[in-house]
Amino acid sequence: METTLYLPVKSFLEKAGYVVKGEIGGCDLVGISDGDPPVVVICELKLSFNLELILQAVDRAAISDEVWIAARVSAKGRGREGDRRYRDLCRRLGIGMLGVSDRGDVDVIVGSVSPMPRTNPKRRSRLMREHKKRQGDPAVGGSTRTPLMTAYRQQALLCASALAGGPLRVRDARQATADASKILQGNVYGWFERLERGVYGLTDAGRDALQKWPQTADASPLAD
Repeated sequence: METTLYLPVKSFLEKAGYVVKGEIGGCDLVGISDGDPPVVVICELKLSFNLELILQAVDRAAISDEVWIAARVSAKGRGREGDRRYRDLCRRLGIGMLGVSDRGDVDVIVGSVSPMPRTNPKRRSRLMREHKKRQGDPAVGGSTRTPLMTAYRQQALLCASALAGGPLRVRDARQATADASKILQGNVYGWFERLERGVYGLTDAGRDALQKWPQTADASPLAD
């Protein structure tokens, strides 16, 4: 699965100076530098290099400064990474290629030789906002079959945890998260119920959510 590539590539980008998080804005990995202005790097993962991976990278160009693609290299050297035409296409598009070995070693096959144009500032800003608001790195890049742990879901879980001890007024729930009012009133996941004006309680679905995603102090990846 693509998720097996996540940690090696994450480590590679972190060594290059980026804060890396997975599954943000539909991207497998997003890295943001501490510079001013910050540099946004996106990497997409696949088990092997193919055309779909390049098409994803081209789409990500609208919201990033650099785009990389990463895949496991063929043990027999018969993968696309050995095809000069594939590598040349990446060079022409300014897309970097990373090869990941079975041992988890990451090698640069093609460097990201030119910054990708910022053609969609709204999408780029939305990507950076989610990266900043998400606590820790709770989503493994390449995940497709599990509910995504977004910043919003994290805040909703904080509200649910606060209500686990009994109903609360909105102003008291704000001690858990500043967005408590919006989250309780929106009730996107059906975890909350309005008991009276300004007072909310936890539903059975909310209690189930706390069982599925127990809150941890370090905001580390949560179990499925």
